[in-house]
Amino acid sequence: MNDVDTQGPSAGQQSVTVWDLPVRLFHWLLVISIATSWAAAELGWMRIHFLSGYTILTLLLFRLGWGIVGSYPARFATFIGGPRAALEHLRELRLPPDRVPPVLGHNPLGGWMVVTLLLVLLAQAGSGLFTSDDIMVDGPFVDLASNTAVKTLSTTHRLLFDLIFVLVATHVAVIAAYLVIRRENLIRPMITGRKTVPAGMAAEGLAKMPARRSGLLSATLVFCTAAALVVLLLGTA
Repeated sequence: MNDVDTQGPSAGQQSVTVWDLPVRLFHWLLVISIATSWAAAELGWMRIHFLSGYTILTLLLFRLGWGIVGSYPARFATFIGGPRAALEHLRELRLPPDRVPPVLGHNPLGGWMVVTLLLVLLAQAGSGLFTSDDIMVDGPFVDLASNTAVKTLSTTHRLLFDLIFVLVATHVAVIAAYLVIRRENLIRPMITGRKTVPAGMAAEGLAKMPARRSGLLSATLVFCTAAALVVLLLGTA
């Protein structure tokens, strides 16, 4: 059965399980890894920078896999909609919060933000394998590419960080706006795994959420597969 606490944290509300532990661990480990990678690059600690980059690549591959076989709210199919869904959500934002059914997982706009961040980070991690500063720092695959390709990918790697900064800043700003304007805390569910919704109001996707959920064993297998792929990839260098 779905994990719903009908008593709720307060009268008129109910607490529903949304994000599983693998998704939450992925989220916060990715935040730490990105911050570490940036700080290491700024300080010239390139060994740490590369190690954090490999960690980011592993986490991204895990999330791609978990987005296919993971728990219901984590699957891409549940939160990636078309332009109509995104426009409809924008129209709903103009309505009072009590007139809009709560979304358990990512809303249509948030879903596309997640996909965009994953793709840009994947491109960043991938291009980092081919980067070189022509002095002392070379990615593991520099020798496998032409000088032109290395220069192009090195430039791409540097420029993508600016885009990542913009996307992360936008992500944080939207979270703050939801908290201040909509009175909806998007951070707490990513920590506790649970989200509070009005009692009696049908949350989007709640009725469709299957009773069976992918567990920690499945997540461990997906993560180990992702780590093995990165190790094999680096072993070919």
